[in-house]
Amino acid sequence: MRSVLRAAAAVAGILLSTSFASAQPAAPSAGEPRFAPEAFQAHVRFLADDLLEGREAGTRGHQLAALYVANQFHGLGLEPGGDDGWYQTVPLQERRLQSARMTLSGPAAGISWTNGEDVIIAPSALEPRVDLEAPVVFVGFGLDDPRNGFNDYRGLNVRGKIVVALEGTPKGTPSEIGAHLNRQKARMAMDRGAVGFVTVATLLADKTRPWSKRLPGAATPRMTWIGRDGKAHVEAPGLRATATVNRPVADALFEGAKRSFADVLAEADREKGAPRGFPLQGRLRFEIATDYRTTSSPNVIGVLPGSDPALKDEVVMVMAHLDHLGMKPEGTPGDRIYNGAMDNGTGVATMLETARALVQSGERPRRTVMFMASTGEEKGLLGADYFGAYPVVPLERIAGLVNMDMPILTYDFADIVGEDRHSSSMGVLVARAAARMGVKVTPDPQPQEGIFTRSDHYALVKRGVPSVFLKTGPLDAGGGQGGAAANTAFRSTQYHEVSDELDLPFDWASAARFARLNWMITRELANADERPRWYEGDFFGETFAKAAPKAKRPGPTPR
Repeated sequence: MRSVLRAAAAVAGILLSTSFASAQPAAPSAGEPRFAPEAFQAHVRFLADDLLEGREAGTRGHQLAALYVANQFHGLGLEPGGDDGWYQTVPLQERRLQSARMTLSGPAAGISWTNGEDVIIAPSALEPRVDLEAPVVFVGFGLDDPRNGFNDYRGLNVRGKIVVALEGTPKGTPSEIGAHLNRQKARMAMDRGAVGFVTVATLLADKTRPWSKRLPGAATPRMTWIGRDGKAHVEAPGLRATATVNRPVADALFEGAKRSFADVLAEADREKGAPRGFPLQGRLRFEIATDYRTTSSPNVIGVLPGSDPALKDEVVMVMAHLDHLGMKPEGTPGDRIYNGAMDNGTGVATMLETARALVQSGERPRRTVMFMASTGEEKGLLGADYFGAYPVVPLERIAGLVNMDMPILTYDFADIVGEDRHSSSMGVLVARAAARMGVKVTPDPQPQEGIFTRSDHYALVKRGVPSVFLKTGPLDAGGGQGGAAANTAFRSTQYHEVSDELDLPFDWASAARFARLNWMITRELANADERPRWYEGDFFGETFAKAAPKAKRPGPTPR
């Protein structure tokens, strides 16, 4: 193992030298650092190599990737920022189903489904053996947030029962808010006394992610981080069983109820459609057996100290997840390695080139900049969430966060999508940097994807940190919708597939432009006279940073 690590370190050192290549810059202004397409490509080529075996958290491949990033930080002259040199070690629990069955009794008496048929049952993080039987209640979309007009539990008693909820939120819900609320449903159900949670897809959700795409997850082990108290972290520990079910199972669950599942789906497919809940006729029994193992995986953290005595204690965080999906099981025919070139080789390369530019510009930023290659994003934002629970600097010192995750870099982009740029004054900095490059800022063209809560910045947003997450947009440099076509093509055929590898038609010059844009945004954030503030009345600011000073929104909200 040590010889392999030494070999990887040697390769990393060779690749580091390419970061200083004197290639032509991506349309820089006078005095700006150069952004070499070759340097960006070198990072991705290493991270997506078969040697790293898909960089799954807790594996040797991820260790090699972490060593590469640490060496890059070291070569740039950054300071180690972890609690163990460059690393913050994240203890992990991996849980794997030994067996799982769900049985429905009632009008459709005695129907059973094993995991991986028409049900996907989650292994339990807290109980090796679960045997749970309870009545069932439909709770609409399962949203319990009256402040924002969602009161799906009104009039329903779910204490000691298993709830069935539609996936997502009503059509027309602002995308970032809807994405957040969708991730909070399990906690909402637990707070109402439920003991189990079953998700059923709407017509839109089934179209966005059909059952055939979900089903491979039935055999995938789950992970969570382990706290310093030795306990596995669980968002809703009171829920003893959770599952997602296919349409035939949903039809059976609603048999004999006052409305059919087809009627419920039709109402939910209308704009603002929000079916009310009601008791279902049957009882569900879950029998789940789970095996466990423990492992660990590092966040890699490098720090560029600030230059302004009055501002250097404030931190700008730049983050990109380093992990990917690993490998398919042994014996699987064909290519087994999820190389993750776009997801998230491109994001890590963007972060590294941003760090290089800040160092080589010769003008140290006023605020301290912390760079983190996080682990376990693909397992549920685990590394970022662990950092949020055990930060290496106090969270109140983090002025803002720029996240870089899976920019689609196969075309010459003309616009960007800034997730959550409307929630805080960081949006002004994003717009300013984009304007200087002649790049437009476009509203999210795929709100149904709920992208905002599916990447690492969300773990820090929940702790009150203003954040922005940039994606390349639908427009290409020729004025057409080439970006929309490129994004659709990648998400439909390469996203989380073994085909996400280096033979994709990367536009490395465009990648260098994207790195430059993120450098400009990070520099703006690090040098601004005032740190970003949440806007008055913003959902996330009011929910997670209620006591923090707020800024007045410049004009009507574009949500």
